[in-house]
Amino acid sequence: MNTNKKNNTILFTIFGIVLVIVVGLLVFFANRPKTTDNTASSTSTSSSQKVDYPTNYKLHDAVKNSTTALNDLTLPQLSTTVAEDEAEVEIKTTAGNINIKLFPKLAPNAVQNFLVLAKNGYYKNNEFFRVIKDFMIQSGDPSNQGTGTASIFGGKTFDTEISNQLYNIRGALALANTGQASSSSSQFFIVQNSQDMTSQIQDKTKYPQKIIDAYKKGGYPSLDGSYTVFGQVISGMDVVDKIAKAEVTSSGSGEASSPVDPVKIKSVKILKNWKF
Repeated sequence: MNTNKKNNTILFTIFGIVLVIVVGLLVFFANRPKTTDNTASSTSTSSSQKVDYPTNYKLHDAVKNSTTALNDLTLPQLSTTVAEDEAEVEIKTTAGNINIKLFPKLAPNAVQNFLVLAKNGYYKNNEFFRVIKDFMIQSGDPSNQGTGTASIFGGKTFDTEISNQLYNIRGALALANTGQASSSSSQFFIVQNSQDMTSQIQDKTKYPQKIIDAYKKGGYPSLDGSYTVFGQVISGMDVVDKIAKAEVTSSGSGEASSPVDPVKIKSVKILKNWKF
């Protein structure tokens, strides 16, 4: 009888240990992070967002200015048609959608960086963290602080790409930078100003007449030559204007540009891709 009790005690003890192990394993696997088959390198862009994207792309050679006479230059921003040698994306935001055509032949590094990051979800939930009415709206940083950036070129920033066929007219899509020649990356802005800015043009002999006329409808010519213009809004400027009109407070630098209720990018959908 004592032997049976002793055996029962041992059995119950073993059963209890096994039960504890099983429960522990169930809890472990239930809380394990989900994994995918994506073998791309993973880069943490903020405390709440992790984005997978490749970083092994090679930089393209700088595109030289066209030698065509100024007033005979092809000016792709002035057409809303997406040409064969252009790409197109739709930026879906919480305020509406913005359709933009991109210029891969004139700004290849900027366009490729933007398209690859978009394809890999980098811009999802990015806020338009810097908004200045009658100037521009800025996004492209998952931290939403203006301090984050990403590049598919080994994580390195790249040179500004300047073309005499692209300008900072109203609706232009351009890359933000630090003021240094090689500091372009994922952050971008859309020129929103709708006022006549031809007075900003210092030397009109250096501008095609059609671009001077376009600046009568808005833009910011003082930015020309300093930032990579790589796209143009072809529909949704009303959404850009709506974002620009947001109530803002002072940013960390004292600039009145931080939206009280920031508009977010829900996704960047590639409508027409470009093979580099």
